[in-house]
Parts: sequence; C-alpha cells; structure tokens
Amino acid sequence: MFSINPFSELSGFIPSITMQVFVIVMIILVVGGTVLDMIHKKNVKFFFENAKKAKEAATRTVGAGEKATIILKTVASDILTSSEFCTIQRRSAHLLGMYGTIIFWITSAIMIFNYSTPSSVTPTMIPMLWHVGAMMTCIGTLWFWFVIRVNVSAEGNPWYQVIFADLFVLSLFATQVTALLWSYLQATGATGWNSLFLVLFILSNIVLFGGVYWSKFAHMFYKPGAAIQKHLAEADGSNSNLPEPADKPKQFGLGIRREDPSNY
Repeated sequence: MFSINPFSELSGFIPSITMQVFVIVMIILVVGGTVLDMIHKKNVKFFFENAKKAKEAATRTVGAGEKATIILKTVASDILTSSEFCTIQRRSAHLLGMYGTIIFWITSAIMIFNYSTPSSVTPTMIPMLWHVGAMMTCIGTLWFWFVIRVNVSAEGNPWYQVIFADLFVLSLFATQVTALLWSYLQATGATGWNSLFLVLFILSNIVLFGGVYWSKFAHMFYKPGAAIQKHLAEADGSNSNLPEPADKPKQFGLGIRREDPSNY
C-alpha cells in the first residue's frame, strides 16, 4: 500500500489529463476564493494601511540588511517552526498538520503530473511520503479538534458544534482520511468500497479548495505577512501603533497609589 502510487492505478479508469485538469481547477478555486476573501474582508487593505501608519509612527529607521535579517528570522521561527504558539501541544499539532499537508500536496502534484499513467514507474519514496503526509495531517487535525479547540469548550459548547470557520480543518481531515482509505481499499482490491472513497476524496477536495472564501484556508497566505510586519514594527519602534504603557505609567494608571474603598 505505502509504496503504490494510487493515481497510477487510477489512470486505468480516469485519464491522466483529467486528473491534471482537476488539480488546476482546484488551484483556480483557491486563487479565486482568496481574491474574494481579500475584497470582502479587506484584509490586504487593512494590512497596508496599518503598515503605513506604523511607518509614520516609527522611532527609528530599519536598514535593508536588518529588515532582511528580521524577515529570515521570522520565517525560520514564526512560520517554519510555529514558535508563536506558547504551548507544546498547540505547536506540535500545527506543525504536524502544516508539514503533513505540504508533503501530501507536493507528492500528489508530482504523482499526478509525472507518474499518472498505467505504465508509470513511480519512485517508491514518493507514494510513501504521500501516505506519511496524510497520516501526519490526520494526527494534527484530530489533536487540534479534540484537545486544543478551546474556543468552543471554554464557552461551554460541545466539541461537535460546527461553524463555518471549522470548514478548513474538517475538510482537510476528510481529504486526508479518505485518501488513505481509498489507497488501502485500492491496494486490497475492494473495488466497490474503493470507488466510494475515491468519490468522497474528490468531494472533500472540492469542499476544501472551493470553500476558501468561507473557511480559514486563506490564513496561510496572510499569517506570514502579519508576522513579518509585527517584528518589523517592534524593530522600528512603532509596535503596530500601540502605546507603551511602561514608558508612561501615570498616563495609563500604573504606579499610582489609590485610596482604599470607603463605601463598603
């Protein structure tokens, strides 16, 4: 199972070009959904307006070399290793989901565009990475859903209460688990069940990539920019236009001796 390219086996029923067109359509859906998200929510407009205000409020000039260093450090720390998460559980779940998804998508593209014919000989490592990536994502999303999803548990809501913001995590998990089940059933020769989970795999991909506008999918594009802007603002002294209470304690009510309450 782990060494078999499921797309090569599938090409006996679905032409390679059809699979490739499907991938391109999914990419178009992501681009279109992200553009609609930017227009409706005005995230990019806010980002540039905030950057302009921060530049005007800067107390020092950050040189090109220092900017490059800050950007590289942010990419290495906040993005590649998710250091922004303060707990090891949240960080681990995010890293498993992030890298598992990246591995799965890259290996899927490689197999579909290079080894999706019945005569293709796929290097063993590629389908193995495809399966490992799917399993990593499943573990990461399940870990997040049942252990770290505090936004609903803290409010006294049940774990199964679903909102549009959950569409990304749920469709991502569905994509990975149906891919694994489809691959397993294909390898065991269970034709009927194999076809069922192939259809579910396709549908979950359509929901995942077609639901960008309604889900948190686009956050993967915004978050790196926001992290870089945050660290640049710290470096030039603007701190995203937020005042520093420690510098002006009396103005913000710090360090002032208050009278004891006298009415009770």
